Amino acid sequence: MELESRSSLGNIIAIFVAPTRRAEQLAVEAVQLKMGKGVVGDRFFGLSQKIPGRNITFIEVEEIYEFNQNYQQAIELNATRRNFITRGIRLNELVGKTFRVGDVLCRGVELCEPCRVLARQLPQDSLTQTQIIKAFTNKGGLRADVLSDGIVRLGDSLS
Repeated sequence: MELESRSSLGNIIAIFVAPTRRAEQLAVEAVQLKMGKGVVGDRFFGLSQKIPGRNITFIEVEEIYEFNQNYQQAIELNATRRNFITRGIRLNELVGKTFRVGDVLCRGVELCEPCRVLARQLPQDSLTQTQIIKAFTNKGGLRADVLSDGIVRLGDSLS
């Protein structure tokens, strides 16, 4: 399988897992990824494997900062419920492409579009759920499949 890009595209600045459904996203320094199963210790590990793109999720820190600035919010990085927060990469461009996170091979499957679950979990004192969903449409990150086993650490690059 040939990689679409060999240059470093960005890096991982935060990693989160939630051990059970609706549990708080916990920040970790490294996670183990298993081919076809996702993040060891995360609530979705090994589930929904018949639906591509359910292994791991990413979101750009730049989109979180833009949301906070545009809507006068202060959501934390874990509020989006994504596994990996990236910096310096346009995740939308990875749909349909094979890439590496550290030494782990992944394939971008689809955009991780916002839904009511995300909108319910973000602060809503000044925004409606509809406004939150609209703000993150096409900016909610990437769903990907894990194609090889390995460890991903804070600071690892995407290439």
